[in-house]
Amino acid sequence: MKIEVIDENGSGILYKFAKAIGASIRGRFIDIPEHLGEGYMTGFTWGNELRMMIRNYYLKEDIRVERKNEAAEASDKVIFLLSGIFDFPNDKDQMAFEQANVIICAQSVSSVMEMPQNTFFRSVTIAASKSYLKEKFGDLKHPVIVSILEAKDNFVFETDISTNIIATSGEILRQTVPESLENHFYKLKCEELLCHIFALLLQRDETPTSGIHINDIKAIYAVKYQLQSNLDKAPDIASIAKEAGMSEPKMRKLFKQTFGKGVFEYYQNVRMQEAARLLKENHLSVSEVGYQLGFTNLSHFSRVFEQHIGQKPKKYSKASF
Repeated sequence: MKIEVIDENGSGILYKFAKAIGASIRGRFIDIPEHLGEGYMTGFTWGNELRMMIRNYYLKEDIRVERKNEAAEASDKVIFLLSGIFDFPNDKDQMAFEQANVIICAQSVSSVMEMPQNTFFRSVTIAASKSYLKEKFGDLKHPVIVSILEAKDNFVFETDISTNIIATSGEILRQTVPESLENHFYKLKCEELLCHIFALLLQRDETPTSGIHINDIKAIYAVKYQLQSNLDKAPDIASIAKEAGMSEPKMRKLFKQTFGKGVFEYYQNVRMQEAARLLKENHLSVSEVGYQLGFTNLSHFSRVFEQHIGQKPKKYSKASF
């Protein structure tokens, strides 16, 4: 299903999306129609400066949403998409799940939203004006943060989620304050999430950044997808750069600028996250996981796993039961 919605005044697309899919509205909740899936969306708006949308649902068919902005102020918005941050429901073990990460980008970059079927979406999307962000975080002089607050071109940065983000997100789902305090509660939690995101960005190397063309964004994300799809073999950097249509230095620079890690470092990190998942969720043995991910030396696998996860795989596996 393809849906096109127009954001006429910069107020967001939540209710227009709901209308397009025939969702029912229950107070501040928008319930996914039974024929399309299960779950809900909800959101809050605090003037033109700050918005937050919560998604907690799955779909039975692919949906592609294309948003068009008609308001001039829409270009002033920064989008923070926090994916895979809520606990995964135990009764949905046959579902795929979003990759857990945080993407920060100009609103124009987030104009297309792909929602594949049988995937549980457990995300928070925050839209904040640059003027609001400058007021709250303008004293932070890290190059990445400065580039977000001052950017006149497209940009995108991605980072892993933190335990603080997971904890705050859990409080959002489990909130127990009276209805009269909900608006205030959610604004505080929204601002708390932003603080945790900027805390992660402060941990990056203080390397100058540059604007990035939308085509280069697509190419860099194609590189990311290729790395994630081939975890059993080390990346051939030269070949990947050629496929991306970039010189190797440019590809390395834009990749590290976007993800905060070099190509091989990113690959190894994703590889170990997958190893942890296979040990914890699929209950595979250490040797099965190591060989499945391309390691021929299990001692080497154990060392790399401990470097990234903080425990040897055998100990991690036992703790998962």
